[in-house]
Amino acid sequence: MSIGEAKAEAVAERWIERTLASYPAGTIPAPGGARDRFRDPAGHTIRQTLATLARELLGGMDDLVMAQALDAIVRLRAVQGFAPSAAIGFVFELRGVAAAARGALPTDLDERIDRLARMAFDQYMACRDRVAELREKELRMRLHYAVNSRMEP
Repeated sequence: MSIGEAKAEAVAERWIERTLASYPAGTIPAPGGARDRFRDPAGHTIRQTLATLARELLGGMDDLVMAQALDAIVRLRAVQGFAPSAAIGFVFELRGVAAAARGALPTDLDERIDRLARMAFDQYMACRDRVAELREKELRMRLHYAVNSRMEP
């Protein structure tokens, strides 16, 4: 494991801990809790996603990889009912984590975090729009069912 990968892993672990701490007690296991994707699917998603994002933010910044990772965590937080600021707040937690890490971090890390935040916000809004569309579709189907069930003899 290179020094860059070790640094990314250490940053990711602290970032994961801070993000999991943002959840209300009892809604998600503690940072050291279950890591099984079947027993703790939300925690697993958060751990996998933030590890990937840390590697990208401290490394190559592959837009496709970052977009796929963001999709998983932002979709999760959007359906969990987080307000927009809280849903993407995990991105800004990285500033504090990186400040504590010191050492060989990219000099443009603040710009990278800002870019990730913009991507996360766009993804969050797309997810919320999709949730609203699904709710509207469900309401239309319920109305259709209610109207049609009354018409039958």
